[in-house]
Amino acid sequence: MEHQPVMLESVIAALNIKPDGVYLDGTFGRGGHAAAVLKGLSAAGRLYALDRDPAAISEAEQQFSQDKRFTIRHGSFETLMQFCEEWKIEGRINGVLLDLGVSSPQLDDPARGFSFQSDSPLDMRMDNSAGLSAREWLASAAEQEIADVLWQYGEERYARRIAKRIVHQRIEQPLKTTAELVQLITEASPRMQRHKHPATRSFQAIRIFINRELEALKNVLPQAVSVMAPAGRLAIISFHSLEDRIVKRFMREQAAGDRLPRGLPVKGYAANRRLKLIGRAQKPLTEEVKQNPRARSAVLRVAEKLQ
Repeated sequence: MEHQPVMLESVIAALNIKPDGVYLDGTFGRGGHAAAVLKGLSAAGRLYALDRDPAAISEAEQQFSQDKRFTIRHGSFETLMQFCEEWKIEGRINGVLLDLGVSSPQLDDPARGFSFQSDSPLDMRMDNSAGLSAREWLASAAEQEIADVLWQYGEERYARRIAKRIVHQRIEQPLKTTAELVQLITEASPRMQRHKHPATRSFQAIRIFINRELEALKNVLPQAVSVMAPAGRLAIISFHSLEDRIVKRFMREQAAGDRLPRGLPVKGYAANRRLKLIGRAQKPLTEEVKQNPRARSAVLRVAEKLQ
């Protein structure tokens, strides 16, 4: 399947690209959004990018190695400030883009272990050069920890049953493949939800936990605001309610500022407002969802840094 960047036109409009501006793509993926940003830049413009996935870095080097306006580094956006200091662009960035979650190429590559629709090694790491794989974690984690992860990150109603089955199974033989995990989850689920595979929630939960996705998101948001220039735009695409809730709350809090205590004679004043919300949450158009079903759950939120 050809990679289709989600909500491309909406993202480019949201970033309000200045030809001579400086932009940061914190989730390069396969470069769809990055290519569109570069089209809007002049020779003086700059695009910096990050990605945790070594395969994404290789793709970037193939696509843009000859473009002097483009720079990419292997790493998590959780340390965005550190990279910006290294590049000497803190406080100068006119737009930051974060396209959260797992990318289509990662889902489509059986070797990565993200999909429950193929039989592959149980990995699920976005950066498969470091950290614990899903297989290693499931082979050693306590039953209660597994149950907590499945419930907290996947809202899996049968979390305890699945966790108990995993721990019982590994006494004889630890899980090694996605197909083995899918079979275990299916057998542990007494009821099937219509139009949803029984492994959907558990795979989401394990992936989020293994990659520390929500922690990384919480850590990057204040950094992104700090590195932007006044009037810089922050555009974030999320794909499930856990991510979107974090983004929504952060943007609203930064737009509201520090509220004064009740009872003071001053009304309608809020100090330390750092962001201005730009429009409401946007969703992909019906036509895009038809062409790219994976875009159906996407939500784009945009905010602008105040002076």
